[in-house]
Amino acid sequence: MSDTATRHIDQKLFKEVTGHYPTGVAVVTGRAADGELLALVVGTFSSVSLAPPLVSFMPMKTSRTYERMRECTSLCINIVGGAQEREVMTIAQRWEKKFDGIEWFPSPSGDPVLADSVAWIDTKPYRTVEAGDHWIALCEVTAMAVTNPVTPLIFFQGGYGSFVCTSLMARMDHEILPAIHMAHSARADVEGLASRIGCEASVLTAISSDEMAVVLSATAPGLNRESSLAQRVPMVPPIGDTYVFNLPSHEQDRWIAKLRNCDDEQAAVLRGRLDFVRQHGYLASFLPSEGASAYAEMREATRTFESGRMTPAQERQVRESIRQSRIDYRARTFADDEKYDVGSLVLPVRDHRGTYSLTLRLAHLPQRISGSEIAGWLSDARSVVRVLEKAGMS
Repeated sequence: MSDTATRHIDQKLFKEVTGHYPTGVAVVTGRAADGELLALVVGTFSSVSLAPPLVSFMPMKTSRTYERMRECTSLCINIVGGAQEREVMTIAQRWEKKFDGIEWFPSPSGDPVLADSVAWIDTKPYRTVEAGDHWIALCEVTAMAVTNPVTPLIFFQGGYGSFVCTSLMARMDHEILPAIHMAHSARADVEGLASRIGCEASVLTAISSDEMAVVLSATAPGLNRESSLAQRVPMVPPIGDTYVFNLPSHEQDRWIAKLRNCDDEQAAVLRGRLDFVRQHGYLASFLPSEGASAYAEMREATRTFESGRMTPAQERQVRESIRQSRIDYRARTFADDEKYDVGSLVLPVRDHRGTYSLTLRLAHLPQRISGSEIAGWLSDARSVVRVLEKAGMS
């Protein structure tokens, strides 16, 4: 019966169906007899028993790392947080020296605990059970602690993600109240800017390193707000450059890495934008021949993101839609006597802490405009930036 069932179950279908059940992500660490630090990423960690206190994980039989771990006298299980995808991917992709460039500290048993892990569990091997093409590794708990109570990293539909509950979203809304106050203190100035240029003028704030939200928006008479981006947008390149440009280089690298399959040319454009805004205090995007309709895919991607209930597959599609945008993001200055079709202008704004967490964005701009007139727009926009920054200090 079992052999017959095995022959008729398609492995691809098996993975697809079981992939619709989310699993937590853990990193099992140990120290080999020769002192080498070992690490194995698993999506099969589970608590098993209270008496005795047992946990388990299920490595593949082909895992060379686990073969070495079977000789360890202790193992430490790291429950990783939603922001630790980079560390997890680094460990999963390396054959050796897995901890190079990764912060960690020793557990009581001396095995590595990744900095910022949600929790760690020190164990000693208890029993190993054969299970098809995997092992079930049972481990007895000897010590444990919660060190960073944040949302965990999960694996779902073939991708990594993070679970955020409604209460956390409400807390984030509360944390952006200062930005809302800043923006609305300058409402008249933002509305005046939109009216004078004949565009949409919005103020956005960074909710986290992964998301921005509109806290104020004004449009000139006659503009269709339906063609705007969503109120919450993912900080996927190029979105967020006015925030990321002032962060440490490793944060900039993390931002660029959000673009899956980002080639060298795309990465160079993004780094060029970060350098440009640092020098000039603004950034522009340029429309292709089809005009503003080129924003359609990005607009729909941000609206999918705003729904707040994306699966990892949908999140990957959102990132891909943004990556494939036909908007020209190459940073360059304007020549006074040339005409331009500008898609957007964005300017970074300092908050009350002196951090560039806000952005003034101008969109739905008039087309075929000379560089000298755009310079006038930028001068007007900088005046509004100063008003916003003054409001943040009051």
